[in-house]
Amino acid sequence: MPVLLALLPALVLAAPKAHNGPLPFTPATTVLKNGLTVVRVPFDSKGLVAYYTVVRVGSRNEVEPGHTGFAHFFEHMMFRGTARFPEGARGSLLGKLGFVENAFTSDDVTMYTISGPSQALETLVDVEADRFQHLEYSEPAFQTEAKAVLGEYNKNAANPALKIEEAVLGAAFKAHTYRHTTLGFYDDIVAMPSRYEYSKEFFKRWYTPDDCLIFVVGDFDDKQLMALVEKHYGGWKGKAAALKAPEEPKQTSLRTASVTWTSPTLPRLGLFWHSPASSTRSSEGAVATVLGEYLFGKTSPLYKQVVLEQQLAEHLAINADDHRDPNLFGVEVRLKDEARRGAVNAMIEKSIDTLVKGEVDEKRVAAIRDHLAFSVPMELDTPDHIALRLAFAAGVLGAPDALATQVKQLEKVTGKDLVAYAKKVLIESNQTLLVFTVEVKGGRP
Repeated sequence: MPVLLALLPALVLAAPKAHNGPLPFTPATTVLKNGLTVVRVPFDSKGLVAYYTVVRVGSRNEVEPGHTGFAHFFEHMMFRGTARFPEGARGSLLGKLGFVENAFTSDDVTMYTISGPSQALETLVDVEADRFQHLEYSEPAFQTEAKAVLGEYNKNAANPALKIEEAVLGAAFKAHTYRHTTLGFYDDIVAMPSRYEYSKEFFKRWYTPDDCLIFVVGDFDDKQLMALVEKHYGGWKGKAAALKAPEEPKQTSLRTASVTWTSPTLPRLGLFWHSPASSTRSSEGAVATVLGEYLFGKTSPLYKQVVLEQQLAEHLAINADDHRDPNLFGVEVRLKDEARRGAVNAMIEKSIDTLVKGEVDEKRVAAIRDHLAFSVPMELDTPDHIALRLAFAAGVLGAPDALATQVKQLEKVTGKDLVAYAKKVLIESNQTLLVFTVEVKGGRP
């Protein structure tokens, strides 16, 4: 159930007060004795509040063979209810109070989002604390939801995006758990209804206070909120499992991910390279973000040439997301014609070659860097937007102030950084090439 910024509630709010840091506010952070981190941002939202809980568990945590997809699965199960607030009763209560809730799962985190009236915050804290500590579901309910997840997979498999992702990850990763998508391997999803006992173990491993961060943004009294949090979450016990994702061996030669699609669509070309993990201690994640825009963004010479002028492709999609462990940096191109694949690939390689040789446009780097850095505080205009950006950055990087750190890192990126990164990462032996072709029965489209 992904949450898109464009679909979040649009609120008419007063602008946040100016601040001398990278963000227009300074969050207050408290860590309870059990390890639960609670981050608060007072915001003039006229009786509204956003209450986001991020669990530092994603598909990267699915380390046992045959048991992929459980992080996403628990996103579903967390709406099943508890003994105090059974399935149906919980959602009905929050709905009547005016709350809107959702959730999504990524490679690294699972996020639970709720927004609504701050006057009902006391009930909300009680209900949320209850489900994170006392989730309850029967085996038949588990099996029903597992079949729903299979249905979700089958629906997504009708879109080329899922098969492309599976092929690229499968070719690029041989050991690390990033080699499967958030949905998991198909065979594991099919077998999921028989994993009832394992599901309870998964919940016990990762849904622990020290593995969760709560972000509250909006109109609330901080003292009263923290009293409620201490009351309802203070007795939560448990420690996150010490299981680690396998380390990915260094790639030593070019790999190819091939997908043939039998329904009418545009062919794709993709170039992906293993990239360093994002971290609050290293700026490589920020460098990758700027580099993606510099090489493939809409202001890049490559984009202008390939998409606008010669119209060889419909779109260039940048892959430069932050991840806890080393992941992939790259670009995916929707070609207008299969015959243009070689030409577009050569143009991409030429752009990279130019950068590797040290030829860099410092003015463009500065413009991209400044735009990216300034756009973050500009987007923090509603409780939901603030909570989402803060929580996701903190969940991936493991620090409550991770978003502020990311902005600071962006502000320092230089052309020399892009050149150094390209020389280190954008090399053929580190690359996975996507070849997505279309072959429709009766002839090529």
